[in-house]
Amino acid sequence: MAETLVVKSKVKELAASQGLRFSAQAYDALSSTVSDAITRAAQRAQENGRKTIKACDC
Repeated sequence: MAETLVVKSKVKELAASQGLRFSAQAYDALSSTVSDAITRAAQRAQENGRKTIKACDC
């Protein structure tokens, strides 16, 4: 993935609180998941005639 869409330090902190570590590939996969979720939410907002993504779109 070319662009990271998550705050790595926060992800690392959350994983550490569970006694786990986060690999570099996992950051890429998580960013991809976030990108996909935003794309789906944007599509839903547009289908409903809005230019703002709301919680109900996620």
